[in-house]
Amino acid sequence: MRSDAPRAPRLLKIAAFAGLAFLHLPLLLIFVYAFTTEERSYQWPPPGLTLKWLAVTWNRPDVWAALGLSIKVAAMATAIALVLGTLTAAAVSRTRFFGRETISLLVILPIALPGIVTGIALRSAYGAADIPFSTFTIVVGHATFCIVTVYNNVVARFRRTSGSLIEASMDLGADGFQTFRHVVLPQIGTALLAGGLLAFALSFDEVIVTTFTAGQQQTLPIWMLEELIRPRQRPVTNVVAMVVVLVTLLPILAAYYLTREGVETAGAGK
Repeated sequence: MRSDAPRAPRLLKIAAFAGLAFLHLPLLLIFVYAFTTEERSYQWPPPGLTLKWLAVTWNRPDVWAALGLSIKVAAMATAIALVLGTLTAAAVSRTRFFGRETISLLVILPIALPGIVTGIALRSAYGAADIPFSTFTIVVGHATFCIVTVYNNVVARFRRTSGSLIEASMDLGADGFQTFRHVVLPQIGTALLAGGLLAFALSFDEVIVTTFTAGQQQTLPIWMLEELIRPRQRPVTNVVAMVVVLVTLLPILAAYYLTREGVETAGAGK
């Protein structure tokens, strides 16, 4: 099947490749330095390549502790975001009430604000309420922006879903739970999954808000930051960075492939 779209000019292609190289060459350097034989500096080119740093990283208990905390926090923040983000999206998109647009703006505000502002605000709130730093305080901080990710995905899908499907379900005798299970959930399922994957990825590699809400605990990004300041074995930090890149990239790719075909939704018309 031939496309009628015009071909991009050569200069535009060169500019596109240059932009991609500018964005991704630093990531490739992370992968290279994860296998270097030099452990105290970032010498280029590396004097040699070795796999020993994979084993060293595997046997570091501090890496596993930080990784476990990051996964735990990301999973909990994502769960909270899925519930609150979906409920908020349903209220904003399916009902009309005074102040609806204001609520929509307030929901997306945390991700628009600089992370340091959110972090300072949360730290001040925890101090005023005399709440000690714990996993809970990190989860609440991450949930503030994870909710936005789920909300944006779900509210867009709700707006493309015809309300006549819900009305038809209710007219046929289905109660609210049955309508949600058999009509609404299949329509928003991929948006929920994509929003959850993106929320998990955002939480997993978050640094700024975590710095203000973690206390003495170390998630994996905080551990990496400490290792860069006071390094013990530089290549270990690069191995961990490589893992973070992969763990973050896979959910983003999955979310992209789940949502790119969702332009048309059943009952949404054309």
